[in-house]
Amino acid sequence: MKTLLVFTLLLAGVGSSLSVAASDSDDTIVTVKDSALSAKVKTKLLAKHLSTLADVKVESHHDGDVWLSGTAPSRAARDMAEEIAKGTDGVRTVHNNIVVD
Repeated sequence: MKTLLVFTLLLAGVGSSLSVAASDSDDTIVTVKDSALSAKVKTKLLAKHLSTLADVKVESHHDGDVWLSGTAPSRAARDMAEEIAKGTDGVRTVHNNIVVD
């Protein structure tokens, strides 16, 4: 019998949430960790109150590998997003695919 657990992570100060469903399989536990890490990085990006980073997409896979994508208006904004992601607890590697617009 599979157990299903659903929880919501409220992203600090932005009024949005991330809902994740988990069961008792190991694959789902990893997915929950990846989703939580993505939310943590995105929250830190939004906490900087830089509208230039609002369109950055964050995905994480493989226990600490983070992919950034989307657009930024400058190389400095692109680099800042990468540094914020690298400084996030639990992030092992950052793949920065943000395009300078």
